[in-house]
Amino acid sequence: MRALVLRQGGSLEKLAALSGLGKKELGAVATGEIVPTINLLWKIANALGVPFGSLISARQRGGMFVMRKAKKDIIASSDGRFTSRSLFPHDSKRLIEFYELTIAPRHTAHSEAHTPGTLESLVVVRGDIEITAGKEPTQRLEAGDAIVFEGDVPHTYCNLGSSEALLYLVMSYINLIEA
Repeated sequence: MRALVLRQGGSLEKLAALSGLGKKELGAVATGEIVPTINLLWKIANALGVPFGSLISARQRGGMFVMRKAKKDIIASSDGRFTSRSLFPHDSKRLIEFYELTIAPRHTAHSEAHTPGTLESLVVVRGDIEITAGKEPTQRLEAGDAIVFEGDVPHTYCNLGSSEALLYLVMSYINLIEA
């Protein structure tokens, strides 16, 4: 993360001011002393104006990258009831990202607005979900349903059921594509 901050022409002090996070907390994330939560990583990505996945190092060899289920890298909310597993190799040039999300029973995950122009395309694999994004009406989805919405507004994912929900999410950074 520190290299990305410097490449963007900034400092940890500037990033702290833009993200609303403490310099000490950012330093601990940059040195690997603490494992960041999903919300913390989103705040950093939004402050830097980069895709979320660019904050996670890729270990790609050659022209093929295999992500084994047994070795999945999962990022979680602070309470562990909302998890995200990337299904793509991370690099800062990627303008589309693919994730597997799980939401605990009867849990609501709140997400801050992402970088301007971010679109979220979501498919429900298992569960009964409600999605609220900005001022749009809340949408109820069940297994097999899909939705596309603007992720650059605060939004929530709510699992209405009594078992864990499974969703697939594609993030598209439209403004970065057009730049």
